[in-house]
Amino acid sequence: MRAVVLTAPGPAEALEIRELPVPRPNPGWVLVRVKAFGLNRSELHTRLGLADGVTFPRVLGIEATGVVAECPGGEFEAGQQVVAMMGGMGRTFDGGYAEYTCVPVSQVIAFESDLGWDVLGSLPEMLQTAYGSLTVGLDARPGQSILIRGGTSSVGMATAILAKQRDMTVFATTRNTEKTEALTKIGVDHVLIDDGEIAPRVRAILPGGVDTALELVGTPALPDTLRATRVHGVVCFTGMLSNEWTVKDFYPIGYLPNGVRLTAYGGDAADLPADVLQRFTDAIAAGTATAPVDRVYRFDQIVEAHAAMEDGSAKGKFVVTT
Repeated sequence: MRAVVLTAPGPAEALEIRELPVPRPNPGWVLVRVKAFGLNRSELHTRLGLADGVTFPRVLGIEATGVVAECPGGEFEAGQQVVAMMGGMGRTFDGGYAEYTCVPVSQVIAFESDLGWDVLGSLPEMLQTAYGSLTVGLDARPGQSILIRGGTSSVGMATAILAKQRDMTVFATTRNTEKTEALTKIGVDHVLIDDGEIAPRVRAILPGGVDTALELVGTPALPDTLRATRVHGVVCFTGMLSNEWTVKDFYPIGYLPNGVRLTAYGGDAADLPADVLQRFTDAIAAGTATAPVDRVYRFDQIVEAHAAMEDGSAKGKFVVTT
């Protein structure tokens, strides 16, 4: 099989396509014939040497979409459409950047859809993170307001789509005015050009501040996001597009505005119920939801795709088809 191998941290050109043996699944594992996989900042962090617990050489990829090739334990049938994500994929064992990937049963979710693999390949990690952030991280309620900091990331756009399904008022940020239309197309109510200080503009619209906020940029933006949130509102720290995720000398009383709650979400496959995945794919097929796919690459374009992800030009999800 073809696989994308990283032998050591480095630039996009460090990703090499190699021929490797097809892995053999043991009971409790599933061999998936990968049809498509999405790109994630997590994999960029791994390539740059910023991720902990990774051994090399490694096939990257924290997610994959395809069909079951083998399942010794019988939990899934050969030919079933499945997504796989997390659980050490692409870090402690080889992940989805390959024509086949072998993953634990617990990381696999089955679904049925006639959508193209380029669309289906965008969904697993993006939907899991967006749904988990809204439900576990924010406990968001219908009719509330939400600020999405890092709105044109794939998770940001998926969160906006899910929030609008809940009749929420959505604020979303972008640093690039050319990306504004991409956000309004998916229903964002208020697009804010992010210059680092957006809290005053949020409060000019909602004087009390937003009910909920999703932080996807990272710790450089977090204080301003907290200031944009109302008393007893909730901020969920989920992403770090800035590649910065720690707060030096954190002093809660000095850092957190009075009464504003800060939570976090990491997530796993278990946080994406199968019925949520199925309903979302059905909604896309029916035209009532959108998969925010920006670009689709061929397998042999992986270096180009990673370079584009690193330069921050994305307006949604990058997908690679095999």
